[in-house]
Amino acid sequence: MSEISTRKGLEQGRAKFAYEKALEGSKEERKKEYKAYVRKIPTLIKTNGLGETFAFVKAKKVKRAEETDKPGYAYYLIYDQTSQWLKESGFLKQEKDLVEWIISLDSPTYRAVTNEVLSLFKWLSRFSEGLIEGEPEDEKQV
Repeated sequence: MSEISTRKGLEQGRAKFAYEKALEGSKEERKKEYKAYVRKIPTLIKTNGLGETFAFVKAKKVKRAEETDKPGYAYYLIYDQTSQWLKESGFLKQEKDLVEWIISLDSPTYRAVTNEVLSLFKWLSRFSEGLIEGEPEDEKQV
């Protein structure tokens, strides 16, 4: 298989995964928060780095999947969906917490994972924009 078709296949897989996850986010009570946070994650990564961004997400997320009505549920979804993609795409091979794994990476792998997560969030942002209408109250321009 050529490099171009491999890249195209990976991009299509990433897009399919992101669509399914954005659709999942669009059905949640906290969907507007999900959309806003998905849009902010790439900027946070570029500003603070992947490890610090996901340490922040981990600190803000709810502890259990059943807490769908709590403010940190959107962060829970983002953390979980990112972990799922990194497992599916072959980066995260062992059962390890996402942040613990990220901070243990060597520099070349850290850069590769950062690029992969940014690519995933490009798709998540596009799909959540199309699937989720409106802005959360704290995101509106005054």
